[in-house]
Amino acid sequence: MTVTETEFIRTQTVLIAPPLVPEITLHLATEVTPLWQMTEERLKHNGLPPPYWAFAWPGGQGMARYILDHPETVRGKCVVDFAAGCGIAAIAAMKAGAKSAVVVEIDPMAFAAVQLNAAHNHVAIENMGDIEMTKPFKGADLILAGDVCYQQAMSAVMMRWLWLCAAKGARVLLADPGRAYVPHDGLKECARYVVPTSRDLEDSDSRTVTVWELVS
Repeated sequence: MTVTETEFIRTQTVLIAPPLVPEITLHLATEVTPLWQMTEERLKHNGLPPPYWAFAWPGGQGMARYILDHPETVRGKCVVDFAAGCGIAAIAAMKAGAKSAVVVEIDPMAFAAVQLNAAHNHVAIENMGDIEMTKPFKGADLILAGDVCYQQAMSAVMMRWLWLCAAKGARVLLADPGRAYVPHDGLKECARYVVPTSRDLEDSDSRTVTVWELVS
């Protein structure tokens, strides 16, 4: 017997408020390995992406905290949350007064998680799948990217795309908890937060997240 993505998420996660963003409650996992195994076994798919959607990563928490603390950043704007995971940044944007929020993801489980989380927090968010990363995103006032610089080749592709978007007039914010491949040039610091983390996911009990803006 198979289960839907939504049913799987409801039964295998719990509603938790991330430590840095108590205003938002999300369907999150309490352990990574059992959920990873069940993602394949219960949903009858092999090679699914790791369940990044089931955790409020420090970069996403830092981005959400910045948005809620500075609602003028998103108020009345069309926002894109790139590699959104659980959707915490997009949810924060809508709670802070964004006109609209779109999450960009490649994992159908993430889409299901985002919709569950959005409904629980009484906001509406649009899902968008894989995008053409050789062209800037059309219609976005603000692009959010949290915790995306952890793999070298992927980081290079993402940053080229984010710079394309910035060159076409979108404001781009990058929230990074000290990953290895975050760029050093063209970034202006907006805020810094210490985010409590789990030893199941990180190598320390906290991460310092810097929210950067891409500037020419």
